[in-house]
Amino acid sequence: MSKTKILLAEDDPNLGDILHEYLNMKGYDTLLCKDGEEAWNRFKKDTFQLCILDVMMPKKDGFTLGKEIKKVEENIPIIYLTAKNLKDDVIQGLKIGADDYITKPFSMEELLLRISAILRRTATKVETKSLKTYTFGDFTLHYDRQMLESPSGEHKLTSKENELLRLLASELNQTVSRSHALKIIWGDDSYFNARSMDVYLSKIRKLLREDPNMQIVTLHGEGFKLVETVV
Repeated sequence: MSKTKILLAEDDPNLGDILHEYLNMKGYDTLLCKDGEEAWNRFKKDTFQLCILDVMMPKKDGFTLGKEIKKVEENIPIIYLTAKNLKDDVIQGLKIGADDYITKPFSMEELLLRISAILRRTATKVETKSLKTYTFGDFTLHYDRQMLESPSGEHKLTSKENELLRLLASELNQTVSRSHALKIIWGDDSYFNARSMDVYLSKIRKLLREDPNMQIVTLHGEGFKLVETVV
């Protein structure tokens, strides 16, 4: 199996060299660029599975670079590195399509865990991307029609209900973190969006009452999962 190729853009020579050496040691094929312009030129010439971009860089900042990368390859995951922890920066990164955001200083182990989690999610998305229907218990989700088919008939779903059910169905019996669900469906995991998601989950739970073997279980501090009880 070929190694996962990572584009690393970091203008701090010490941190850049350390990250480059560490990621290569952990089995990733990592290319280090010292500024945003160099990273953009290399991205256009090669194929990468993940990008790690410093926000504050000379010649081309990380946000500008991220926008350009997403225009070329919309689904490539991006992790932003920043010395700041301002809410506006986080929101800007998420609007561009960032998959994660790490504030310096951070541990190498934390970065490695986040990379692994993102690559697992990316693999799952690729596997389920072409699916238009999801069957679980007595239900069938027609994702392209925003419709849930149940024993009593068809139920039209809102866009948020549709996305939530698809996420839960694609991860059947697996825990979905609240933060992950909020970021990919709402764009960020703010308190307001979290309360909004709880309302939609409550509506979905009511729809699933027709099949007592299907339920959404909340795992406090972790997230939730769609559980199918085997009879």
